[in-house]
Amino acid sequence: MRLQMNAIYLATEGEGVHVGTPQVFVRFQGCSIGCLNCDSKDTWEFSQRFEMELKSVLEEVSKQGSKGKIKRVSITGGDPLHPLHIPGLLSLVKELKARGYYINLEAAGTRVVDEVFDLIDFISFDYKTPSTGVKTSTKLLKRFVEQYPKRFQIKSVVQTKEDFDQAYKAWLWLSEQLPEVEIPWCLTPAYNLGESFPKERFESVMRWNVEEGAPFRVVGQQHKWLYGPDRKEV
Repeated sequence: MRLQMNAIYLATEGEGVHVGTPQVFVRFQGCSIGCLNCDSKDTWEFSQRFEMELKSVLEEVSKQGSKGKIKRVSITGGDPLHPLHIPGLLSLVKELKARGYYINLEAAGTRVVDEVFDLIDFISFDYKTPSTGVKTSTKLLKRFVEQYPKRFQIKSVVQTKEDFDQAYKAWLWLSEQLPEVEIPWCLTPAYNLGESFPKERFESVMRWNVEEGAPFRVVGQQHKWLYGPDRKEV
């Protein structure tokens, strides 16, 4: 079994509800979603030159995780849920679970893949905002939340007031549809490639959230605060 890999590295989670948690990142190569503000466009290309044997991937995960001492993995990309990746992803997840790893999956919000999600410990599911140029179906979001309660977070990148308003509208609708379900939703103020730290944007997102009764957690990208927006594998 061969998988297209961009990188495998140890880092501290920089965003969302698990911020500050060391884990091994397994970054798939290949994505066709095309977010306009993507900070990892180097992961978009599909090519055999990125292929690794499953055995080599598992060995590198163990090596990067202090020879197996760190038992948390975050599978990201690229788009690990692209149909071309699913056979390799399933094999990887099953092998990692057999070795006792806790697995977080970064899902782009464009697909719910039950055969994968059923095996995963925690799913970070994107709700795409207008600045991304990509749309997340609210019906798909509702299906996901119903099927995987207490095993997920929703994340949205917010660059503009339009982005915030769209996320808030979706949160309201979802809360009305599923009033009994807790919905952990994190907003990430955009910190784009080549930018200086966008302090005013952070302050605006926090203010908008408070003005609407604070339905979200506003969590910046810690790794970008420390290393800047252009540094990779941190």
